[in-house]
Amino acid sequence: MSLRVKICGITQADQGRAIVHLGATALGFICVADTPRYVSPQQIRAIVDRLPKDLTTGQSIDRVGVFLDASLPEICQTVAIAGLNSVQLHGSESPEFCHKLRFALPDVEIIKALRIRVPEALSQADFYQGWVDALLLDAYHPTLSGGTGETLDWSTLRSFRPRCSWLLAGGLNSENVLDALSAVTPDGIDLSSGVENAPGDKNLEQVAKLFEQLRQIYQKEG
Repeated sequence: MSLRVKICGITQADQGRAIVHLGATALGFICVADTPRYVSPQQIRAIVDRLPKDLTTGQSIDRVGVFLDASLPEICQTVAIAGLNSVQLHGSESPEFCHKLRFALPDVEIIKALRIRVPEALSQADFYQGWVDALLLDAYHPTLSGGTGETLDWSTLRSFRPRCSWLLAGGLNSENVLDALSAVTPDGIDLSSGVENAPGDKNLEQVAKLFEQLRQIYQKEG
C-alpha cells in the first residue's frame, strides 16, 4: 500500500501500537492545550517509546505533532521531548514562519494544514510549497481547527496538483474513504474523529475496517 495513512489524535499507548499493527504509516499527536485530544510532550514520548520498530531500519513510524500557532521554541522543545519526526502546522502560520522552522528543524518533516472553505482557498497552497514537505487539506469550521467530522467538497479537488505531496483530511471514515479516493488522488489521508468512540479514544474495529476498505483499492489495482 503506497498511500500514506495518518491516524491523528492518539492519546493511548496501547491504541497507538494496535493502530501501527493494523497498517498506519503515521500517528498524529495533538499538541494544543485545552483541546479534547491534547497530550503533553512527556505523554507523547511514553507512547512513542512503546511503538513497534521496523525490523529492517529499527525506526518507528512517523510521529507527527500537531500545533496551532505555537511559537518556534515551543515546537522545537516539544519535538525534542516527545521524539517527533514530523510537525503539522494547523493554524495561521505564515510561509515565513515555515521558513524559520525549516532552518530550526532541518531533519523534521513540515506539514502545513489548510482549512478549505471555498475552492479559491486552494490558492493558499502556492505560498507554502517552497517551505514545507507536504500539505494537508481539511474542512473549514468557524470555531474548530480540526477533528470536526466535516468533509470537504471533493469535486473541487480533482485538479489539485501541488508540487509537494498532500494529504486529504476532513470527515473521512471507513464508510466514505473509497468514495473520497475515487474522487481525488492524494498522497495520503488523515483520519481522527471518523475512527473514534470519543475524542482521543480510537475505535480499533473502525480502524481495522478502514484498512480492509483500502486493501480493496490496491487489490483491484494489482
